[in-house]
Amino acid sequence: MSNREISQGLKTALELGPVLAFFVAYLILKDRSFDIGGTAYDGFIVVTAGFVPVMVASTGLLWWLTGHLSRMQVVTVVLIVVFGGLSVWLNDERFFKMKPTLIYLIFGGVLAVGLLRGQSYLRYVMEGLVPLQDEGWMILTKRVTAFFFALALANEVVWRSMSTETWVYFKTFGLTAALFAFFMAQGGLFRRYGTGEE
Repeated sequence: MSNREISQGLKTALELGPVLAFFVAYLILKDRSFDIGGTAYDGFIVVTAGFVPVMVASTGLLWWLTGHLSRMQVVTVVLIVVFGGLSVWLNDERFFKMKPTLIYLIFGGVLAVGLLRGQSYLRYVMEGLVPLQDEGWMILTKRVTAFFFALALANEVVWRSMSTETWVYFKTFGLTAALFAFFMAQGGLFRRYGTGEE
């Protein structure tokens, strides 16, 4: 299936819509408990059970419309299915809270392997978005690798030491804001090592 372009608004809605839906549903159901098949499930688990198929459907629709998914998107949806499924099956929210940690450790680990081989794997993912000279790619990859490991540590600290509600806010807004701020802070590197292409 060949790659096809879709509007940025639709692409963003498909990528962020399920996360925002999870957040809103959690706020509505967080204090409720549901008896299903004789087992009590709190609101977080019920919302997680709804989030997993919604995320799979959204990712599948994105693939159907564009004919393409990045490796990061594939890994993310697989981990959501595995750890979301474990949380629901075992009625234990800890598995779903671990998911961001593993995602960031995997991405950071893959980039670190590339660096040890003298390569920027980040370049393969982002080259079409950010044209940089070779040295710029290596510097950016080192920074992103360290940033992913820092995010993994931050997620561990938050979910292990704070309330579920705090973690949901952190996951929905904190991590997104951190990613945005990180790449905004790389403006100097983009200017210095940019190739001059659009």
